Amino acid sequence: MRYPQGGLTAERQQFREELRIKAAERFALGEGSTAIAGDLRVSVRSVRRWRHAWAEGGARSLRSQGPASLPRLSEKQFTQLEAELARGPAAHGWEDQRWTLARVKTVIGRRFHLTYTIQGVRKLLVRNGWSCQVPARRAMERDDDAVAGWVKARCGPHAKTWSPRGRTPVVRVRGRSRRRLSIAALTCYKPGHRSRLICRPRRDDGNRDGRKSFSLRDYRDLLIAAHQQLDGPIVLIRDNLNVHKAAGLREFAESRDWLTIYYLPPYAPDLNPVEGIWSLLRRGWLSNVAFSTPEHLVQTVRRGLRHIQYRSHLIDGCLTETGLTIRPA
Repeated sequence: MRYPQGGLTAERQQFREELRIKAAERFALGEGSTAIAGDLRVSVRSVRRWRHAWAEGGARSLRSQGPASLPRLSEKQFTQLEAELARGPAAHGWEDQRWTLARVKTVIGRRFHLTYTIQGVRKLLVRNGWSCQVPARRAMERDDDAVAGWVKARCGPHAKTWSPRGRTPVVRVRGRSRRRLSIAALTCYKPGHRSRLICRPRRDDGNRDGRKSFSLRDYRDLLIAAHQQLDGPIVLIRDNLNVHKAAGLREFAESRDWLTIYYLPPYAPDLNPVEGIWSLLRRGWLSNVAFSTPEHLVQTVRRGLRHIQYRSHLIDGCLTETGLTIRPA
């Protein structure tokens, strides 16, 4: 029997051939297809197809005869492709470090001027020992000799990337940077209106003596900007962050008739829709990216937030995930 190009590995072809030979021995004994299929753990349809081939050509027709066609990408070319993939997606113009089937397809087209389908790329990779894996994160400053023998814990959500089977890919990240990017966000809902996301990123300048996160004044300015954009009264539901409950912010709310503040129960992030925004960022634009500069981080975060702002269904989904509903007053 012949297999389509890229259908099975040599080991799998041999295994399937052994199954067909066993089936042929039982065909000669006159056993039924259903019983044979159950014992060999294959489909009845496959056994019937084997029986038909055996009836026309005997046991010889059930032996493997190699692939029906030669691979479009030779072994030498695939070795060159592996070298290109080993350089990483960044070397080929992508910012993050994930190899997707579409990207591998693009590299094949650029390097060898061959057109593959997405499924064709998948079969090509699987046939040559690649699989879709979750990469490990590792600091660029990490001293592998100094930490040999220690168990490294996984951190953060990961997207998957294609890599040779049995070799977990490693994403290099910076471990010593003191700079950080803080984000304050409001998910805004009103029955009968489009949901909105109002946010302000704040970049830490790396100064040891400077403030690392948002101040009371920053949150106050964000609320004033939201009131101007929404052009209506605001009922604000917040978590119990210290600065959210500061006396100055309470006094500000009491002096504004358009602002009413309620607080979530302690340790209840599952009731906060903004947590869904952070999840979208972490699992989308920020996953598996080793940021080379603070500007790269800021640009990526802004792009992700802008994408969410233009898609109200994503903001609606963050509210739906909490199980809460908005009812007209």
